[in-house]
Amino acid sequence: MTRRLVAPLRMVPMTLIMGAIFILSHQPGDSLDLPPLPGIDKLAHFMIYGMLAAATLFAFSAPWKKSNCGRVVFITTAFCLLYGVSDEIHQSFVPGRFPSSFDILADCCGAVLVCLLWLRCRAEKSAR
Repeated sequence: MTRRLVAPLRMVPMTLIMGAIFILSHQPGDSLDLPPLPGIDKLAHFMIYGMLAAATLFAFSAPWKKSNCGRVVFITTAFCLLYGVSDEIHQSFVPGRFPSSFDILADCCGAVLVCLLWLRCRAEKSAR
């Protein structure tokens, strides 16, 4: 496959995760069936936005490109933050749901952790 064809395909996982986040955040509050554990919703935010960060890193750090790692991490973190903010705004229009700055914080923490792990893996790989 040519790079021209592969590059858009690398965005598919990111797009699917974004769609899943949108669908999940569109569920009315009374239809959510989360276990009654404290902080379980924050853990869910942390994990799904970590997955979004991983998919975004995959999309924007193609192995054939010589990319600036700092720029890729900045773009990924900013993208996840902005998508998290838009998700919370979206939830404000869904019955039984409300926006939460703690959800945005959990989103960012998940994205930042994945970015830090990615940077560490890149550093270890280049040290070999």
